[in-house]
Amino acid sequence: MTVDPAVATAIPERFALTGKVAVVTGASSGLGVAYAVGLAQAGAKVVLGARRVDRLEETVGLVEAAGGEAIAVATDVTRVEDCDALVRAAMATFGRVDVLVNNAGSGGEYHPVTEDPPEHFRSIVDLNLNGSYWMVQACARVMGPGSSIINISSVMALTTAKMPAAAYSASKAAILGLTRDLAAQLGPRGIRVNAILPGVFPSEATAHYSESYKAKVVAARIPMGRIGDPADLAATAVFLASDAASYVTGVSLPVDGGVLVN
Repeated sequence: MTVDPAVATAIPERFALTGKVAVVTGASSGLGVAYAVGLAQAGAKVVLGARRVDRLEETVGLVEAAGGEAIAVATDVTRVEDCDALVRAAMATFGRVDVLVNNAGSGGEYHPVTEDPPEHFRSIVDLNLNGSYWMVQACARVMGPGSSIINISSVMALTTAKMPAAAYSASKAAILGLTRDLAAQLGPRGIRVNAILPGVFPSEATAHYSESYKAKVVAARIPMGRIGDPADLAATAVFLASDAASYVTGVSLPVDGGVLVN
């Protein structure tokens, strides 16, 4: 089989995000920063949303240091009006929205089922699930063909760490159903919807893990033999955002070093 040289040279270009505008929620820390910087490095202009505006400005600085362009907008994704305002800011500044990385979320607290306060369970579902849906609503209204929505789920949607984290696991499992339904709804408009399922990565949620505990987790659960690097997730998001994934939709993609193999 011979490869058309014109097609071969076009493949690297399909990974570029030049001219695209990406909205990233939860961009004030951790993996949200990695997504924002990675998308900017691939050529996208980025619109950053989070509740902590001072930390958002730090992310803007990192994006600009990487040669990108960004704006920051105070956003609580549990508030529909905030989601709409974030998209309006993107349209006012850059004139379009091509990519959404639905990263805002929380792991919540650990409560046994018999002791989990109702307000805790509701707050985690509201942030992780409802907030993701409100952001899709706002972005889908302005997105055109070729756009990409990337929902952030978790391996905890499909397995358990044997910790009492029902609210987190339930909300992240719901993201998978949401992703499939939205892929079917928005596919005819040329908008792709996929989910990333991160495994164990450095973040605010894992910052308290001791080195000995992380070593035990790696030995017990991660065949690749290491904790994930945020760049692993950023690269996956760039792929799903880009034209390289133009025929990929409705997919739940683990980025977990093999956690789900066990």
